[in-house]
Amino acid sequence: MAKHNVARSPLEQTTLASLDQKLAMAKRCSHEGVVAGAKAAVMATIATAIPTLASARMLPWARANLNHTAQALIISTVAGAAYFIVADKTVLATARKNSFNQRSNIEA
Repeated sequence: MAKHNVARSPLEQTTLASLDQKLAMAKRCSHEGVVAGAKAAVMATIATAIPTLASARMLPWARANLNHTAQALIISTVAGAAYFIVADKTVLATARKNSFNQRSNIEA
């Protein structure tokens, strides 16, 4: 039996507001991680593409062994790794910072 017309207690209202606040904070943390990861991926792509493409044209070993697929795999692997590492570290750092901020707000 569901009770639709029952007023919520102040504790329940606080809990729902706290959940909404935590959800908003989690979304902000993940968004910051995505943005930082995308920036890192772009920088890693540029930093990897230039020497990879140059070496594939100038070095005899690279010219013989690194076809276009291998070059693309090197560049995309570095970009993907940079994205996930930076995004993960950013999300964790933001969550840690927010955790300390919440703890100091509770103590005050």
